[in-house]
Amino acid sequence: MLMVVGLGNPGKKYFETKHNVGFMVLDQLAQDFGVKIDKLEFDAATATVRLNGERVLLVEPQTYMNESGRAVRQLMSFYQIQEDEIIVVQDDLDMPMGKLRLRTKGSAGGHNGIKDIIAATGSSNFARVKVGTDHPAKQTVVDWVLTPFSKDDRPLIDSAVDQAVNLIKDRINGEPISKLMNKYN
Repeated sequence: MLMVVGLGNPGKKYFETKHNVGFMVLDQLAQDFGVKIDKLEFDAATATVRLNGERVLLVEPQTYMNESGRAVRQLMSFYQIQEDEIIVVQDDLDMPMGKLRLRTKGSAGGHNGIKDIIAATGSSNFARVKVGTDHPAKQTVVDWVLTPFSKDDRPLIDSAVDQAVNLIKDRINGEPISKLMNKYN
């Protein structure tokens, strides 16, 4: 089983904000797979699909960003999912707007959602699809991540969402992470 976790904050207030790019990727995946991420379980909205013999759990934690680990840990335990069967989609302030990067493990890099997942699961050995949202020039980081994308940034993010969706589909189709890193980084 593969678990794909999109990080974000629940509610319409945060729908199109930079911090919700993980939810944006998961919503596009769900649309492409013809499912809705609407089953509420273990502090998350989920959907399950079976593709190429692989069972894939799409997850949007409903605990707000800073407590995402609780939902991930509970779902891992219930479905018996290992760290190497997880892909987390996150925003990244330290990358240019719309840039995509795949990592197999590592530190949280200051991202509170990733910090909480590492703390809750006791591991940093899970894949991350990082989508660049740039660093704010004049705003505080909190204000920046909780504001929508500008009209100029929107095409860059839409393209990054499409690339992230394709990356995840390639992984579901059995492509090894090392090959995906060469293709998408």
